[in-house]
Amino acid sequence: MISSQVTSSYVVHSYVDSPLGPLLLTGDGRALTGLYTDQHGRKPTDLGERDDAEFAQARAQLEEYFAGQRDDFDLPLNPRGTAFQRAVWQALRQIRYGSTLTYREVAEEVGNPKAVRAVGSANSRNPISIIVPCHRVVGSDGKLIGYAGGFSAKRWLLDHELRTARV
Repeated sequence: MISSQVTSSYVVHSYVDSPLGPLLLTGDGRALTGLYTDQHGRKPTDLGERDDAEFAQARAQLEEYFAGQRDDFDLPLNPRGTAFQRAVWQALRQIRYGSTLTYREVAEEVGNPKAVRAVGSANSRNPISIIVPCHRVVGSDGKLIGYAGGFSAKRWLLDHELRTARV
């Protein structure tokens, strides 16, 4: 579940190795606030102290995901964003593993079918990639477009999920 509150500015971080390269994890002491690839253009600059123990559960679940043993995450999340952005990010969490939706379909899910561009903007500002699966959103023609973590990472994530999806 995505929290609707902005918590303290307490910030810790860690890194986890992945098939996409090192992933930066950030947290506020209670929840995960960010997951960024090396390619991410919107990584935070104030990382606070490194605390690997704080992210043990996230690290374990990511390792299971990359091993094809997990198709959903169960972690406390607190991404910072507007109410609309949080609604979009919550809708992204409902997209099934190995599936995709278009930006228009996500707009319809959040009750605003005309907000396709706003959904695209919220999607691009998702601070918790992979866990909040913005990579599962595609263009209206089914083509891959945009991904803050890099196009090759989006392709890899979708291919990985198709290969490991349990029917």
